[in-house]
Amino acid sequence: MIATLAKALSRIADLGGPVVLILGALSVLVLTVVLYKLWQFAAARVGSHRALQEAVAAWDAGDGAKAGAALQRSRSYLRPVIEMALSGQADPARLEAEAEARFARLESGFRLLDSVAQLAPLLGLFGTVLGMISAFQALQEAGAQVDPSILAGGIWVALLTTAVGLAVAMPTALILSWFESRMDRERVFAQQALHSILAPETQVAPAHA
Repeated sequence: MIATLAKALSRIADLGGPVVLILGALSVLVLTVVLYKLWQFAAARVGSHRALQEAVAAWDAGDGAKAGAALQRSRSYLRPVIEMALSGQADPARLEAEAEARFARLESGFRLLDSVAQLAPLLGLFGTVLGMISAFQALQEAGAQVDPSILAGGIWVALLTTAVGLAVAMPTALILSWFESRMDRERVFAQQALHSILAPETQVAPAHA
């Protein structure tokens, strides 16, 4: 199996050069980061805030006991922040800072994905330029015995790196956009929840009522 893998890598290197190998390594890195982020989002219950929504709605309606009971059912990563707000922490800046700290942990790795999405096409173009140089060098060495297939073969091999670069960059950019849109919704939810708790429409009843 190792021999087969080494042979495949050697074939790829022969076709696209070291740039294709670098792009392949970047694609593996991106896949690893994406799988980790999906696991992290699932473990943090990103987007699953039904119990928190019920707690905020009960608090906004003036029912502190019901809000506390709903809060205990939540497994969301935002539960500690909402719990701080319900327990009387009325400093909006402190609460927003606590929420942002949790958002930052979930957004770790986003910069890497963004860098790969921007760098992969440039690496592909760099490989294409190197391939074109090699193709024209081969054409020059052929002298008067010019064979169009030499140039054509060199060009398609050179363009292979651009295709691989775009193949790595496009899905990476789409996945990053999806992650960022989810985090944008998380921020909106957190802001709305904290504002509702700090300024409820109804005076909150005592927890023992």
